Amino acid sequence: ICEYLADCRPAAKLWPEDPAIRAVARAVSHEMHGGFIPLRRAMPMNCRASRPGKGTADGVADDIARIIAIWWDCRDKFGADGDFLFGGFTIADAMFAPIVSRLTTYGVETDPVSRRYMDAILALLAMQEWNEAARAEPWTVEKFEI
Repeated sequence: ICEYLADCRPAAKLWPEDPAIRAVARAVSHEMHGGFIPLRRAMPMNCRASRPGKGTADGVADDIARIIAIWWDCRDKFGADGDFLFGGFTIADAMFAPIVSRLTTYGVETDPVSRRYMDAILALLAMQEWNEAARAEPWTVEKFEI
């Protein structure tokens, strides 16, 4: 779907233009898409909740450390021209938005570099609309309430 959108809207620059940098963006997006299972299981996404201190389980700290390492590496090597992993907003940022939401819900403390990145994601109009829509939902899925 992401590749289709990038092909349909090339002016949006949903992937970095440089092929080598684009490969990195695709790699971290793929890792995000298929990885971090302990974090996903222990910290279900819940935009309406505030669960500081919850969501700890085996492997979660390792997942968070890897995510933060990705963020630091991308910001350091490619992000100088903007607030996102590769400078401007890309598909990689869209892939990590649910993680930003989870880390916010569960009150995970991060370093200043990661916090600035998270704040940039949370400041996106689309993210604000997503969170507002979630807060307006009247129902819950009990198995994801912790």
